[in-house]
Amino acid sequence: MKHKYSFLLMLFALITVTGWAQDRTLQSGSPVAEKFSPERLQRIDKLVQQYIDSGWIKGATALIARNGKIVYNKAFGFADAEANKAMKTDNIFRIASQTKAITSTAVMMLFEEGKFLLDDPISKYIPSFAHPKVLAEFNPKDSSYTTISARREITIRDLLTHTSGLDYAQIGSDKMKAIYAKAGVTAGLTSDKILLADKINKLGTLPLVNQPGEKFTYSLSVDVLGYLVEKTSGKSLAQFFKDRIFEPLGMNDTYFYLPKEKFGRLASVYSVDNKQHIVKAAGGAFLAIDYPISNGTYYSGGGGLSSTTRDYAIFLQMMLNKGEYNGKRLLSRHTVEIMTMNQIGDLNVGINKFGLGFEITTKNGQAKLGQSEGSFSWGGAFGTTYWADPREQIVALFYVQQLPFPHSEIGDKFRALLYSALND
Repeated sequence: MKHKYSFLLMLFALITVTGWAQDRTLQSGSPVAEKFSPERLQRIDKLVQQYIDSGWIKGATALIARNGKIVYNKAFGFADAEANKAMKTDNIFRIASQTKAITSTAVMMLFEEGKFLLDDPISKYIPSFAHPKVLAEFNPKDSSYTTISARREITIRDLLTHTSGLDYAQIGSDKMKAIYAKAGVTAGLTSDKILLADKINKLGTLPLVNQPGEKFTYSLSVDVLGYLVEKTSGKSLAQFFKDRIFEPLGMNDTYFYLPKEKFGRLASVYSVDNKQHIVKAAGGAFLAIDYPISNGTYYSGGGGLSSTTRDYAIFLQMMLNKGEYNGKRLLSRHTVEIMTMNQIGDLNVGINKFGLGFEITTKNGQAKLGQSEGSFSWGGAFGTTYWADPREQIVALFYVQQLPFPHSEIGDKFRALLYSALND
């Protein structure tokens, strides 16, 4: 009997150490208790303040949690310098492509319900993608083109891994930007009263830039997946997110279009003039800066959300918890595992790989900054970035609002300073 109890105690200790079966929820914690050096964490304060003092950014927020305990949660500078509004930790940011991981999660929730298989052709659910064509020749004078037949159909897995052959409107290759613009296809950050169904159905009739499965091409793939969620769930993407992800997790500050009472918490976007001075962004034809407060109708699964560091940290903690948060299970452990493993084979994303919605840190990637192999990450066009590190049980986010962002290296410096502050 004594040996039996000893075994159970050892098993409990192992579960505690590894995080198995734990449903950690984000709570305030002590850096010392979570094996961080408070003095070394203060280097982050100095770094961000240096960038503000140098006139390279106007403001930022940063959050670090380990083992579900928030050990660093700070705001710096201004959310709106011209209005003298200090940045606060609950300011809302346009998180742009950080939307992709949430859309991918919605897709995998429906996959778990048997709505489709990952290697199903997308044309089975969105018929306009049937019989895809690949761009052969392009005439830049009038955006006319010729095509050849694709060797196979685009699958849902292709869309999740950006190997579909689609490109990106407004930020992709010159030839595909022109083709998409002529067809009225948008990257999705818009205040225009347009519908996801209309644009995605149109996208399905346009040529691919390369053969499905041939290359990693960052693209509108996840916007297509957003429409797949709508088609197979019977809900708008916004409603699905609210009912199935945001409300269960308690992500109370994440929206496609903000409610009026939260307009004042939206951080301003800054840009760079021709003398490299930071100026407030004006928006325009390329991008409607004020789209989060426009009460729009376009739900871009690839880039439309706005959120806070804490809300997105909750989402990442759910992933570290193997699909569960605060007693609510969104995904199974096995589904989280396949989302966070290499899904692109011999293809690469720089020195890393890609899963189903996330960049996956490789051994070579770990050598760059110390971020553990197996960490999953991405970011957004306005200067937001995040990662989750399963080995170290770390969630980390660093947010600014600037486009373009010449000094984006601050994100890598933030990573380096975080790992250098670990004490264990």
